[in-house]
Amino acid sequence: MKMLSIEQELKGNAYPGRGIIIGKSADQTKAVCAYFIMGRSTNSRNRVFVEDGEGIRTQAFDPAKLSDPSLIIYAPVRVLGNKTIVTNGDQTDTIYEGMDKQMTFEQSLRSREFEPDGPNYTPRISGIMHLEGGGYNYAMSILKSNNGDPSSCNRYTFAYENPAAGEGHFIHTYMHDGDPLPSFEGEPKLVDVADDIDAYTKLLWESLNEENKVSLFVRYIDIASGGYETRIVNKNQ
Repeated sequence: MKMLSIEQELKGNAYPGRGIIIGKSADQTKAVCAYFIMGRSTNSRNRVFVEDGEGIRTQAFDPAKLSDPSLIIYAPVRVLGNKTIVTNGDQTDTIYEGMDKQMTFEQSLRSREFEPDGPNYTPRISGIMHLEGGGYNYAMSILKSNNGDPSSCNRYTFAYENPAAGEGHFIHTYMHDGDPLPSFEGEPKLVDVADDIDAYTKLLWESLNEENKVSLFVRYIDIASGGYETRIVNKNQ
């Protein structure tokens, strides 16, 4: 698979929707993840990321403008021991609770499907990072309608063992802007990952469409120690 420039992938797509990037720094010392949200409606744009324990949650920037919290207020990132979960919806909690009961990532998601927001039927995208004994692996999942048919849910899981240095995988909800919005197709895209968290955060934020971007979360986890650094950028200040 050809490695793509994450900068060009983002700059070339005005509306990828919500996106997850997971990978490893080029110096091989950090497990890297990023999650961003975008919005076209006032309700979707009226959000910020805030820290919540070891994870984050979304909240309304202006509570008076919050019209429907059902699909926009959730915890995108939670930490369960040596596992970091990142998703685009409340399935974060489903994965957390399932894995806490010794279910696998894939088994935990069996009870969920795409979002009930027809005609888009937005895919549920999820990632899990596992660090143990100086080793690191991750997996990504997408639950999507069958080409817009909500009577069928297509489930895909992609697992990456001993990921290569400087490489990551990028999955997002929509192929591009549209009405209805076309769901992501194919396997997660191979993209570049930088060593420096501040440089990578700046690159991602500046590459997202200025009108549609809402919030960005980036975390670098030290593979040896498990310690981490986090950056959060919100358009609403």
